[in-house]
Amino acid sequence: MAVPIMRDNPVSSGKLSRMHDSAAKTDTRPLAIFLMGPTASGKTALALELADSGRFGLISVDSALIYRGLDIGSAKPDAATLAVYPHALIDILDPEQAYSAAEFCRAARVAMDTMTASGRIPLLVGGTGLYFRALGRGLSDLPQAAPAVRAQIDAEAVAHGWAALNAQLVALDPVAGARIHPNDPQRIGRALEVIRLTGERLSALQGRARVDLPYRILKLALMPERALLHARIAQRFELMLAAGFLDEVRALVQRPGLHPELPSMRCVGYRQAWQYLRGEIDVDTFHRTGIEATRQLAKRQITWIRSEHDAFVRDAHSLDSAKCLIEKAMR
Repeated sequence: MAVPIMRDNPVSSGKLSRMHDSAAKTDTRPLAIFLMGPTASGKTALALELADSGRFGLISVDSALIYRGLDIGSAKPDAATLAVYPHALIDILDPEQAYSAAEFCRAARVAMDTMTASGRIPLLVGGTGLYFRALGRGLSDLPQAAPAVRAQIDAEAVAHGWAALNAQLVALDPVAGARIHPNDPQRIGRALEVIRLTGERLSALQGRARVDLPYRILKLALMPERALLHARIAQRFELMLAAGFLDEVRALVQRPGLHPELPSMRCVGYRQAWQYLRGEIDVDTFHRTGIEATRQLAKRQITWIRSEHDAFVRDAHSLDSAKCLIEKAMR
């Protein structure tokens, strides 16, 4: 449960600060910080700066960084950085494997509890809103992943396309079908898996969600100005290419268990690179669609952040306010 927080407002900021102080004094649960923001907003840089104090333990909340071998295109901190600033939940799966929000929540709770027991504050940093929301608000008693059912759904996707499976989901569970993006095969597949395993709609099960996270949560979102964010996205994409992104994807394409419908290979940038390497698009289209897909990801992340009404939103290019907010929460 998060401490009630509102948007920046010059009129109410003093009153809001007093409300937050009062809530913090009466809430004895340990503190955890959710550092959120769209891709390329500077979350990692701020997290590393905070970690220099030795008071924080870092936990990645990113559905691409979980995969080994997805390094350059996911903007994963390099090995030298991770050696100095270790993150929990980075490089925990092979790209052939699937991962659910429930699995993330279980692993994140273990990491949070371990850090808290050692006297550090869990600092969860990333842009995967589904993971943040599941962890903060709790999950219903959904069934665990069933590899055989997942394999059947993946095979249907290969044969008929994810558009057909999305239409199937909309017919079976209109609420979940409307909420899940048609280009999100991982969540479409999971929703269908739940229906096939339980006979119930995912939306109905999620309506009975539990909230049992025993932490006082400070939600902090970095929000860059749109033009600057787009410039950073384009610049970072070019830097990824210069660092060998296409060679990284060439190596992944050679892995016999990988195919373009897997969640890992549908990550932004990797899907477009796979299409280019298979000759489905030319190099100019690859550049354009890779950048456009990243912009669309950032747009979805920003939309999600705006729905988090208990989050502090701070300018990503002026971080003193964000740091002060964290210091106040730690008192």
